[in-house]
Amino acid sequence: MMKSVKIKQQQQIKKFLENEFGEEVGDRYFQKESEFLKNMVVHIKGKTKNQRKTLINTILPRIALYKVLLDECLSKEETVMHMRKYMLDIVAAKKHASTAQIEMFPCFYYLYSRIFLRIMRTTDLQISTQRCGKDFYDITITKCLWHTACVENGCGELCGLFCDVDDVTYGGLKKIGFSRTQTLGYGGDCCDFHFYKK
Repeated sequence: MMKSVKIKQQQQIKKFLENEFGEEVGDRYFQKESEFLKNMVVHIKGKTKNQRKTLINTILPRIALYKVLLDECLSKEETVMHMRKYMLDIVAAKKHASTAQIEMFPCFYYLYSRIFLRIMRTTDLQISTQRCGKDFYDITITKCLWHTACVENGCGELCGLFCDVDDVTYGGLKKIGFSRTQTLGYGGDCCDFHFYKK
């Protein structure tokens, strides 16, 4: 069994494929997805240690899943339907539940906004500018590893689903609101995140 199967994301993908397509077909798809992933990992070049880690653990497994579903002669519509189910009903729902749980802590908005802004100022996963006031903070991203990886792997159209994960993650929270007018994944010039205190 290849090393990347130990990645938590891979265990989640294997379970998803078996639930969607049955154990036999799901396992066959998973083995193929693992090979796609292995090949993409081997060809990572010009990335920092942090970028490489994020690609391997988060981004490339989902790209590999998308590619194997297309390669198995599913229509584009069927592939997007399955990917949407995985990305939103599993990945995004889990992220939303985690965020909703920590917003119960006192001073959540203050702490979350400070941490979020600090990460965005220092990360090499995006290029962004930040602006904040007493009850809001804005992040304008002009380059994003998720978008770059999708484009580099010939599936720029998949990036929109990564963007959709944010809508679910931050949607319906009690202490923080979230909006955007455009994203790189949907063909915008930037991702213009706007967070505000409720």
